[in-house]
Amino acid sequence: MLTITIPTVMSFAGVMKILDMMPTGYTPDYVNILLNTLGTEGRHAYLYNQLPLDAIYPFMCGTSYCLLLAYILNKLNKLNGNLFYLCLIPLFAGLFDYCENAGIVTMLTTYPSNSADLSKVTSVFSVLKSYLTLSNFTILLVCLVLLGRNKILKKKVAS
Repeated sequence: MLTITIPTVMSFAGVMKILDMMPTGYTPDYVNILLNTLGTEGRHAYLYNQLPLDAIYPFMCGTSYCLLLAYILNKLNKLNGNLFYLCLIPLFAGLFDYCENAGIVTMLTTYPSNSADLSKVTSVFSVLKSYLTLSNFTILLVCLVLLGRNKILKKKVAS
């Protein structure tokens, strides 16, 4: 997606970013200007090239990162406590990505008569997806550091 479909759609957008690539959200005016700038071909590329691939990505990422985090927490002997719920973060990020995609599909198919409310709600899903994804990577990094520290300490004790 990052090397083919997103650059293809962005080539129609000029200097504007596509909605998938705006982690801090967007306004209804931005959405309308972007969809107008994309033109018929750009909207078609977004709808039929980018978004179908983006239908697979959230499931794959959400599932893999959930399992990876569960594996690391298990290695840290922390999976059985409340930290287990951290494993849900990537799943919710994936869910919000699907909600974002559904909003984008609706805006693309109803253009030029999409509603400001739909743009606002879809923007909220974009922000939530981004926030949870960043949170997930931060949690993974902290857990990996703790796992590394534990391994180093075990080697020192064994020596």
